[in-house]
Amino acid sequence: MHTEEIEYTVDGESFTGYLAYDDSIEGKRPAILLVHEWWGMNDFTREETERLAAEGFTAFALDMYGTNVGADNPSDAAALMNKTLETEGAPLKRFQAALDLINAHETVEAGQVAAQGYCFGGAVALTMARLGLPLKGVVSFHGALQTDVKIKKGDVKAQIQVYTGGDDDMIPADDVANFVVEMQNAGVRFDVISYPGAKHGFTNPAATARGEKFGVPLRYDEAAANDAYEGAVTFYDKIFGH
Repeated sequence: MHTEEIEYTVDGESFTGYLAYDDSIEGKRPAILLVHEWWGMNDFTREETERLAAEGFTAFALDMYGTNVGADNPSDAAALMNKTLETEGAPLKRFQAALDLINAHETVEAGQVAAQGYCFGGAVALTMARLGLPLKGVVSFHGALQTDVKIKKGDVKAQIQVYTGGDDDMIPADDVANFVVEMQNAGVRFDVISYPGAKHGFTNPAATARGEKFGVPLRYDEAAANDAYEGAVTFYDKIFGH
């Protein structure tokens, strides 16, 4: 397994992503871009990147905050997330830089790229699909589903999968229902998988301890996490003919 940190710049600012791929595989392959939670780049993001690389993809965890910028508590995480979202054009520019980087990588079959994100990252990935970026697929794990982006038929090029918690206090059932209407009206091929009883952050093993420490409704759900991961890999194999 080849892993490396890659520093790149966006509007003169330094960002550092994490790349992983199986160097025993010859030839080019599809790529998956990963977008981190509101905490920023961390061990969980890197582990998920390596996990997808082991499935035969080139995986690149992009950096939405900047080199060595991250948070270990909800108030700092919210501040970083909001600063990113409120900086005009920043999410698109930062995502596009990573998309260009991975499309040009020697191991990647250009144009065969999907994106997946967690919480904040899931919302970012869905926004990129709504903006019409040339992604084959987008997967959101417990990501926010509301948007200010207005889409119409033909705007979204990606197929979409949403994995959400049935007991997620941050993504209520009305948001899920509105997302379904939005996607159907836009003619998108999509799936929504909801796990009964699952809370926000259900894919991250650190979620339960963080939730208890900070009094936030987060909880890891091993069964839901494993099912969502397996579902995403099956989805990628299908859209890429992998």
